[in-house]
Order: sequence, then C-alpha cells, then structure tokens
Amino acid sequence: MEGPTEGEIEDAARTANAHDFIRGLNDGYDTSCGERGVLLSGGQKQRIAIARAVLKNPAILLLDEATSALDSQSEKVVQAALERVMAGTTSVVAEHHSQLWPHLMEKGVVVEKGTHYSLVSLQRGNMGV
Repeated sequence: MEGPTEGEIEDAARTANAHDFIRGLNDGYDTSCGERGVLLSGGQKQRIAIARAVLKNPAILLLDEATSALDSQSEKVVQAALERVMAGTTSVVAEHHSQLWPHLMEKGVVVEKGTHYSLVSLQRGNMGV
C-alpha cells in the first residue's frame, strides 16, 4: 500500500494548523523531532496527531482529553483544528474542560450548546442523546 503524497501530507497539516510551524522547522517536513517527538511542544504534537488522523480519514474519530495538557493559546489552535476535522465525521469526545466541548454537533454543525446534563437530556431524532 502506498503512503500519502507530499501534497496530501501538507493539506492534512494545513487542516490541523500544523503546516506553518512545520515549515518553520530547520528541515521543514524532514526535521527529526526526537524519540516520541520530545523536541516538539505539546500543542505541536497534538496538531501532528490531528494531521495523522486527517490522513486516515476515519469514519469515527475518538478524542480523549485532546487539549488537556496544553496552554491556552495552543488549546485554541488545536480546538480550531479539531472543529475542522470533526466536520462531517462522527466524533466522540471525552473532555473535562466544560467550556470547550459542551456542544451537540450534527453533520459538522453545532446545533445545541449547554452543560453535559442538558445535552444528555435532549431527544434528537434517533440519536438517543
């Protein structure tokens, strides 16, 4: 099986808000980031993980504490990337930051906002939420 093309990799990085910082690295996309990415910040690691998910084009995207270890600026950048990636994808998000994910989305559009309990109590068609 062939891997993704350079163009597909760059498109995925753009979607994940990673392209600009990758291009700024010493060797761009060919930069060694150390074992397990030790030379990258938490936000950079998260954006690369999101880009990898974009390349896989999953039917279901599972996110567990995707922004919990990030500073507020990185958190905003990563959340913006995640919102783009989640559009059109069934996403399950486990997050303890109640301000970040109190949304009910349908087909990539936020249709309801509220607390966990108010969203769980909604009856929306066959979703059983």
